[in-house]
Amino acid sequence: MKIFKTLLILLVVSSLSAQNITTTFDQMFQKKYPDDGPGATVLVTKKGKILYRNAFGNANLENNIVMNPDHVFEIGSITKQFTAVSILMLEEEGKLTIQDKLSKYLPEYPNGDQITIHQLLNHTSGIKSYTAMEGLNTFGKIDKSPIEIIDYFKNEPVDFQPGEQWEYNNSGYIVLGYIIEEVTGMSYADFIQKRIFDTLGMKNSYYGNKARIIKNRASGYQPTENGFQNAMQISMTIPYAAGSLMSCVDDMFLWHKAIRDNTLISEKSKAKAHTNTVLNNGKPTNYGYGWQINELNRKQSIEHGGGIFGFVTQGVYVPDEDIYAIVLTNANGNSPQDITLKLASMVMDDPMFTNTASISLSQKQLQKWTGTYEFENDVLRFITLEGNQLYSQREGSEKIAISPLDDHTFIFEDSFTTYIFSDENGKKKAVFKNRIDEKIGVESTKKATANKEGITLDPNVIKDYTGTYELNPNFSIAITTEGNQIFAEATGQPKIEIFGEDTDAFFLKVVPAKLIFTRDSSNNVSHVTLYQGGQQMKGVKTN
Repeated sequence: MKIFKTLLILLVVSSLSAQNITTTFDQMFQKKYPDDGPGATVLVTKKGKILYRNAFGNANLENNIVMNPDHVFEIGSITKQFTAVSILMLEEEGKLTIQDKLSKYLPEYPNGDQITIHQLLNHTSGIKSYTAMEGLNTFGKIDKSPIEIIDYFKNEPVDFQPGEQWEYNNSGYIVLGYIIEEVTGMSYADFIQKRIFDTLGMKNSYYGNKARIIKNRASGYQPTENGFQNAMQISMTIPYAAGSLMSCVDDMFLWHKAIRDNTLISEKSKAKAHTNTVLNNGKPTNYGYGWQINELNRKQSIEHGGGIFGFVTQGVYVPDEDIYAIVLTNANGNSPQDITLKLASMVMDDPMFTNTASISLSQKQLQKWTGTYEFENDVLRFITLEGNQLYSQREGSEKIAISPLDDHTFIFEDSFTTYIFSDENGKKKAVFKNRIDEKIGVESTKKATANKEGITLDPNVIKDYTGTYELNPNFSIAITTEGNQIFAEATGQPKIEIFGEDTDAFFLKVVPAKLIFTRDSSNNVSHVTLYQGGQQMKGVKTN
């Protein structure tokens, strides 16, 4: 989904020597994770060789413990890779199949005879994600068994019929963990420890536990208007098979090599996990089993992030070049997603943006592509020419310069995003492409709508909404206030003002989108739902 504006800023580089890699990457991370705040550990490898390994910031702010690459982090939803591989291991052993119905393992589960393990793995089951439900923060403070967590969400109305849509769903992976326990007679934690961690020599990886003494454990933090605070504590039984594991960058490299070399599962099973699965109508989900499917510089990338209270993580693998980059961080609100993609793109055989200096086009060539283009969901983008510079402007947003690579391809500066223009039978078309995501716009005579005005807000009321809301492992929205103004800052994007529409309802002017806040039984704001492009995403307040 396009959230607000996706513009991933990259460095323009040619081939990087080992010394240049160190210098360039050090500068990138020192800027993003400075010495006086929470930090990050990073590892970049190519063809099994470590190109870069370092750490930045602090592992513990209270005791001034500087981060080092050995520190151990909660990895959040990267856990799903381990759960998916465990299911595939059991399938190879003949203990289950991915086409098994959920009802085989939970006979009383509503609609369980219509849901397959395959749909649990690729987020197309339609069952309600428990992390989007009210009361989770209270529920999550006490240890729960897998069946108690399942009972918490199983009677919720489904979001859609199985296979009809894709929506990121933590509940599906809770059920998968329960299935692993049912067919093995082992706890999920024991299975992961004995069958994966011990087998691969991942000696600094664990099923999360707040009470256990874990050497080199990094502390987790959450941002507030007055600086960082310790992350909210939840029982690690709650994220369970959807997000409970802990690891370090070196162990994650062992994990990467095991998947690459088919140590735990066969090439055939790995292909299932790394295949872009489809909906009932044949539309791709851009998700496999525990991994997102994307592309980087026209080559397939296999990636996933994780977000949990106090920690955000990101890993990306480019199979064609055997590039693996993993970044682990110990604070919410400063996602490593963009910088991890930068790292991988910059060590490719053909690094991103090498020799992509814009060419010079005539006024006639530039003028050819000006006009209004209408995309799906009534999105309008305006292409205008000022002097010798072409600009793109989404309705309600700011103008952004685009530069020609040839007479019909234009790129946003230092970005993955490009326009590809064409003229078919006298009607112009624009393909708006950001990695695997493509949107097609056609020439239109529509005009921009007048700006909508917001209602006056009480400064004391709008403070109710401040905090960070996690909508998925790679995406959070931080809400802040300044006087009687309220702002939203999405992961990797600039802070923008939002405007009151009704009680607990706000809209954006830069793009057609709304934020609707919900309250718990104590009238405290607990969740936000983002409505954009005909879709909705609900996120829990994490601080």
